[in-house]
Amino acid sequence: MPLRHYLNSVNEVQYPKVDKSPDKLINVSIITEFFPPDYAATGQLIEELVKELEKQGVVIRVFTGQPGYAFSTSKAAATERIGDILIRRSRSTQIWTGRIRGKAVSGILFTLRAFLHIVKNFRVSEVFLITSAPPFLPIAAYIANLLLKVPYICLIYDLYPDIAIALGVVSDNHWIVKFWRAINRQVWQKSKGIIVLSSDMKERVIATCPEVSDKVSVIHSWGDPELIVPIAKEDNWFAKKHNLVDKFTVLYSGNMGRCHDLDTILAAAQQLKDEPIQFLCIGGGPKREGFIREVANLGLKNFLFLPYQDKNVLPYSMTACDLSLVSLEDGLKGLVAPSKLYPALAAGRPVAAICPRSSYLRQLIADGKFGVAIDNGDSNALAAFILQLNHNDQMAKKMGHESRKYLESNFTPKIIAKQYINVLKSSISDL
Repeated sequence: MPLRHYLNSVNEVQYPKVDKSPDKLINVSIITEFFPPDYAATGQLIEELVKELEKQGVVIRVFTGQPGYAFSTSKAAATERIGDILIRRSRSTQIWTGRIRGKAVSGILFTLRAFLHIVKNFRVSEVFLITSAPPFLPIAAYIANLLLKVPYICLIYDLYPDIAIALGVVSDNHWIVKFWRAINRQVWQKSKGIIVLSSDMKERVIATCPEVSDKVSVIHSWGDPELIVPIAKEDNWFAKKHNLVDKFTVLYSGNMGRCHDLDTILAAAQQLKDEPIQFLCIGGGPKREGFIREVANLGLKNFLFLPYQDKNVLPYSMTACDLSLVSLEDGLKGLVAPSKLYPALAAGRPVAAICPRSSYLRQLIADGKFGVAIDNGDSNALAAFILQLNHNDQMAKKMGHESRKYLESNFTPKIIAKQYINVLKSSISDL
């Protein structure tokens, strides 16, 4: 059927009316490839966000894909409800999930299905919140806007094609890069708003497209202080199970991806191989297997590698340590924002962030006084800080207290959801 005939038939469908009751603030559809039972961080964060938005009076619909990174299932219900939140899932789009090309194909297929979903349901919601998972997804909303004036907001997790350039996948002057940036500018200019996760990312977006400077809002990720609470290691079954109670434990929890600096961690661990220090790495990602091989080649005995943990284990795995690590490769300032920082703060532990010198993470640490920032490659400074905490229990406790306090004051789901609501309400004020 030609697209114009399809759109005409869509216009004749009787859609449910948007809920305009006084106790409902706004009606929004969220589109993201990842959502639980996926354990991908973006999916878990969206689930926590939609639950909090629903508590605060927002009508939520979610369109997502079938799980590609789940613990025990590769298929979930096509339609389900979490309270009043309606979730619809497309057919499986996960192809060769461990390969870049497979992920790209899966993302394109999901984007096409998302476009059809928007076209079929554009009258159901007042605005669509479109994530950058996958990075092509906002294009679906852009085309729907051109055809049907569908209002949308872009939620940018990772900034492409800039990440691909920084990682050496493609050159800055490649025609694909120029084309992608041109598309980004069109997508952002047509949007009702743009949400980014850090001040660094906001600078990058505006540098690419100055016309959208008044549309960009910085809203950080969050940690749930009700899910993750500080637990003493001697009272923590996870710490007991893995023999961590009597060892100063340095935790890296989450994705070991191409954007994360693991070399500095490895070098620091090598310096501390004769010290009573345990490095615990929980998660997966493209760098994991290579990291494990390097540890083995160096003969290091101070590492423990565990797979991703189910969400109900996180309150114990995140608190089975004395120090949490967050890392970002040099050259990636403003392109990604590590979400693992926020649950680490909720755990009430000091944090060491390995990052570029101008990273926004340094300002957060300076404001919150919950740890230190380490230059990429400065394993001496990381090793020295670990030893300092190991020998200064009061310092470690104070930083841990400040971590929790900083999260509760700035980055809880309740606080962050209110910031999202402000952007959502602003997006429909002129409709």
